[in-house]
Amino acid sequence: MKDIILQLNGIKKSFGGTEVLKEISLEVSRGEFITLLGASGCGKTTTLRIIAGLETPDGGSVLLDGEDITDLAPNKRNVNTVFQNYALFPHMNVEDNVAYALKIRKVPRQEIAERVAEALKLVQLEDYGKRMPDQLSGGQRQRIAIARAVINRPKVLLLDEPLGALDLKLRRQMQLELKRLQKQLGITFIYITHDQEEAINMSDRIAVMHEGVLEQVGTPNEIYYRPRTGYVADFVGNANIWHEAGATFAIRSENVLMDGEAVCTREAQIVEKRFAGGQLRIVFRMEDGQMITASRYGIDSDLPIYSKVKIGWLPEHAVQVETDGGEKTNGANITERIPAEAELSAAAATGNGGT
Repeated sequence: MKDIILQLNGIKKSFGGTEVLKEISLEVSRGEFITLLGASGCGKTTTLRIIAGLETPDGGSVLLDGEDITDLAPNKRNVNTVFQNYALFPHMNVEDNVAYALKIRKVPRQEIAERVAEALKLVQLEDYGKRMPDQLSGGQRQRIAIARAVINRPKVLLLDEPLGALDLKLRRQMQLELKRLQKQLGITFIYITHDQEEAINMSDRIAVMHEGVLEQVGTPNEIYYRPRTGYVADFVGNANIWHEAGATFAIRSENVLMDGEAVCTREAQIVEKRFAGGQLRIVFRMEDGQMITASRYGIDSDLPIYSKVKIGWLPEHAVQVETDGGEKTNGANITERIPAEAELSAAAATGNGGT
C-alpha cells in the first residue's frame, strides 16, 4: 500500500470566468520528487499556490497526511515554498535569513543556532553565515533559500521554478544538487518547471499539465517512451506526430531511420537540415504531405536537400496516442515554415537549395 502524504481531489479554480484548473486529482507519495511540467498558463503555479494555501480552490479538497487543509491558512500548513527569486531579506546576513522562521516561532536561541548550522552544512555553505545576500552567487542564493525552507522541517517542500534565473551550466549543476538534497532530507518535493529536460533529470514522477488538466502522470521513462496523448508526446521531447489509417501515432526523432535501416518504411523527401541542441535534425516530407523529423549526432549529412529517400522505424517505436480533435497534434513538430512542394521543385531546378 502506498504511503500517500498529499492528495488533491477534484481541484477546480477559475479567474475572471476563465477555468484555470479543471478537477485536478493527484496523489503524492511520502519522500517523492514529483514535477508539475507544462507550458506557461497550464495551471501548474495555481496548483502549487493552492497546496501552499496562497489560493483557495473553487471546488475540491487538499489533504496533507490525511488531514483536510483546504481552508487552512498558509502558516498553519506544514509546507514551505522556494520561489524563483529566492525572496531573501537583503538587509539580513545568511544566518539571519535562514533563522528567520525559527525566531518568529520563538524557538530557543541555542536550538536556532544548532539548526541553522545544520541547514547550512546540508547545502554545503557552512562558512557563509556572515555574508550578505548580495555577496552570494545565484547558485549560492538558491541554496540559502532552500536552507531557509527546510529548517522548519516541512512535510512537503514546494519549488516554483527555482532554477529559472540561473544560466544553463549552473542550472544543470543545481539539478544534481537539488536531487541530492531531496534524497538526503527525505522530504517530499513538488517541483514546477516548463523545462522538460529538467523534469526528466530530476523527477521520480512527472505530471504533465495542459490547459488546466493533467494529461499524464508517470515516471520519466513512461512519459517519454509511452506518451498517452499527442500533447505529451510533442511537449516532452518534441516527438513526431502523424496520422495514418484513422489513428494518430507518435515516434521520437531519434527513432526515425533511413535507407534500409527500418521495417515500416515510407517514401519521403528531405526538405530541411539544421544543427540544433548538439544534433543534426533532418526534416522529411512524406508522400501525403506530413512532416517527419529525424535527429542524428553530427553537424551534417551527405544526403542533399530535396533528395528522396526511404524513412521508417521499428514497429515498437510507433506509439498510438489520444488526440482532442487535432488541436494538439498537427502532424509536425517543426515550428518554422516548411516550403511548399512547388517551391522545393523550383529551388532544386535552379540549384538554390541549401543546408
